[in-house]
Amino acid sequence: MNVLSLILGGGHGTRLYPLTQLRSKPAVPIAGKYRLIDIPISNCINSGLNRIYVLTQFLSVSLHRHIANSYKFDPFGKGFVEVLAAQQTNEGMDWYQGTADAVRQQIRYVVEDPCQDILILSGDQLYRMDYRELLRTHHETCADVTIAVLPVSQKDAAGFGIVQVGDSGRVVAFNEKPKTEAEIKPFAVKEDWLAGKGIHAKDRPYLASMGIYVFKRKTLLDLLNARPLATDFGKEVFPRSFKSHQVQAFLFDGFWEDLGTIKAYHEANLALASETPPFNFHGPGGVIYTRMRFLPASRIHGALLRGTLVSDGCIIEAGTVIDRSVIGIRSRIGKNVVIKDTVMIGADRFETDGEREDNRLKGIPNLNIGDNTVVERAILDKDCRIGRGVKLVNSKNRQHDEGPNYVIREGIIVIPRGSVIPDGTEI
Repeated sequence: MNVLSLILGGGHGTRLYPLTQLRSKPAVPIAGKYRLIDIPISNCINSGLNRIYVLTQFLSVSLHRHIANSYKFDPFGKGFVEVLAAQQTNEGMDWYQGTADAVRQQIRYVVEDPCQDILILSGDQLYRMDYRELLRTHHETCADVTIAVLPVSQKDAAGFGIVQVGDSGRVVAFNEKPKTEAEIKPFAVKEDWLAGKGIHAKDRPYLASMGIYVFKRKTLLDLLNARPLATDFGKEVFPRSFKSHQVQAFLFDGFWEDLGTIKAYHEANLALASETPPFNFHGPGGVIYTRMRFLPASRIHGALLRGTLVSDGCIIEAGTVIDRSVIGIRSRIGKNVVIKDTVMIGADRFETDGEREDNRLKGIPNLNIGDNTVVERAILDKDCRIGRGVKLVNSKNRQHDEGPNYVIREGIIVIPRGSVIPDGTEI
């Protein structure tokens, strides 16, 4: 298919801090061994789309390294996945001011590509979609722009751009994050209209934009060059475009989650470890690709695990109990440890026995969790060193707090990357 895919890397990622302290949002790990960017890239590959640019400007080194090590196509197939980082040029010296501005600043790559359509995606969402169905709707309706939309409840509608559609599915109105009931009510669609599309969602009568768009090439260029220049698709481009162009809605009713906050990220990871996960990495269809690391199988001796994902290269020692958690690559967990409702991202390398002995003599905790430690409702970023007899339990039930080696957001303890928690510490 003659389609160019653009994946937007997002802004500072402040709502995901401190996971975004040293990396961009699309580079944040998920499900033990993947990165968020693997989701849209894999959806593209599974949909037969192999010309992909990732637009980013914040802390892109980790993301660039991951993409370079993960996605290598047949040189005769003309496929690629490349990072387009914000840069100063003779034409402009500003950073990206929004989603539309990011695409405008890299527009020469669209102009130089012989594409017919441009697919624009977000880099921090968890879902599985065959974009060929989206493109089929786009072409069959002769749309200038097609927006993927998801039925949501009135309670959730305030957090999204909400579209109003006619009987044919054409967008006739758009409201970015409506705040009042008076703003939201006119956008409700009829239950029988949804049922006619094969979707039964009585309690979800509003259609929310998923941040997934298809543009005709000429339409995108025209909208980005229209005065005054728009900086954001949701706030500016779509409120203008549905009046002057044919904008079509594509209905999607599968699992979709925006992982833009610490709470959403934590809950989505734990859900993946459940008996019936809402998003299934283990299914035969729609494989999610990532970097091949050639790690050994995990070694577990005398531990009890319930509802837990354990990634490659882990060592879990005797007496440890892990409940409803995600254990990332190369994690090493000592004896008699209790871990509950926790996302552990893992480590970048293995420590040698000599290094571990040197650490002991220097009083430095080894990677990653020492003996007799308790961790509950937490996120441990990569390369953390949690000492022996530590309690990470938020005993004071703080909703928001920050210390020299921890952050608490919505009651969830987050240990930043590379942090050291000395023996006996209680947070």
